[in-house]
Formats: sequence, C-alpha cells, structure tokens
Amino acid sequence: MQVIIADSNELILLGLRTILNAQSGVQIVGEAKNQHELMAQLQNFGADVVLIDFTAPGFDIDIIRKARAKYTDLRFVAVTEAQHAPILIDALKSGVTSYVKKDCELAEIIDAVKETAQGKQFFCGQILETIQRSNIDLSELNTEDFNCGPVVLSERENEIIVLIAEGQTNEQIAELLFLSKHTVNTHRKNIMAKLGVKNTAGIVMYAVKTALVSPNRFLFSPVLN
Repeated sequence: MQVIIADSNELILLGLRTILNAQSGVQIVGEAKNQHELMAQLQNFGADVVLIDFTAPGFDIDIIRKARAKYTDLRFVAVTEAQHAPILIDALKSGVTSYVKKDCELAEIIDAVKETAQGKQFFCGQILETIQRSNIDLSELNTEDFNCGPVVLSERENEIIVLIAEGQTNEQIAELLFLSKHTVNTHRKNIMAKLGVKNTAGIVMYAVKTALVSPNRFLFSPVLN
C-alpha cells in the first residue's frame, strides 16, 4: 500500500515514518507539511491512504473533503491529539475512515493504516471510549463508509473472534498473538461495535452463526453471561 503522511510537526513525521517503514507491504510515497503540499503529492504520486493530523497548523478539515472529491478511492486515517466528540463527528462526516490518537499504542496506529487500506474502519481504544461516552450513533452519520452493507471484519478481528469464542481471555489472546492486552481490548471493542453486540455472548453467537467455530464445542459448556 502507498501512504502519504501529512503533519506539520517534524518529530511526528519522523516517528510515523519510522513506524511505517518497518512494516512490510507499506511504502511511504510522500510527506506533506501543509495541505497544499498534500494535494501536490497526491497529484504527483497518488496514494491509497493518507495519515493526517487535520488539526495541525497548515491543515484544516476541508482538505479531506477536497481530496476525496478528486480522488474517490483515497482513504484517510486521522491521527490527532484532540478526541472531542464534535471534532470526531466532523471528521467522520468529512470522509475520515479511521481515527486514532497520537498517544495510542503503536500497534493500533499500524492496524489502523493496514485495515483502512483494505477498506475497513479502525478506531483506537480512546476514540471508541469517546464514541461510547458521547452516545455517537455511527450508523446515522452521513458518510459512504457507514452504510447498511454487510459487516466487514479484518483477518485479525476474525482471529480474535475465534479465540474469544474458544474461551480465551484478553491476556491469553495477547500472548498467543504477540500483542499487548490493550491492543487486544481495542480489537475487541471494534468487533463489538461492528457486530452491534454488547457482550462476549454476542461475539460467540456471531462466531457460531458464521461457522467461525463449531457449535458442538458449546453443547456441554456453561452458558456465557
């Protein structure tokens, strides 16, 4: 996947560049310090994903609308300090697909880029907490990314669903997948948000219904709460 990083802060650019350069299959084709540079780089190099702090000096939210109007397949991952509900809602309505905070775990930032490139959404744990705390109904936001189409889960999310259905705890899943407990918890929250369920039983029911796991394993198991 081809990625452009857009931020006016040199240290942030360096940090994101270092993180993404270490990932196989990710190619950084440009870095933009303001929205004019971003549009020029999109024209010259193209990109699948733009990692952007639209709150940074030299940028504003309208650049996302402008870029997506011209490059319809382009996807944005917002990486900002702020996470207030009005900013989040405006970003999603403007065309941001995924949203993480700059102080989220590195694994969450990497997952956000990879899943967004595949046409999926990803929110870090802190952003999910903002969504839940503010009672934001994602289905009511007027963006093409939130629709009544089928639920799209990533390979990692399906992997975690199977392990949850098999009775593994977050700590055990973290060990098995070489992730932190916090990252597993973030994936779990994303899964529940996508499936529209509120507990482990809902995840297990989905796993059985979609044949991710066999229902036979639960015949003699205690009922999940």
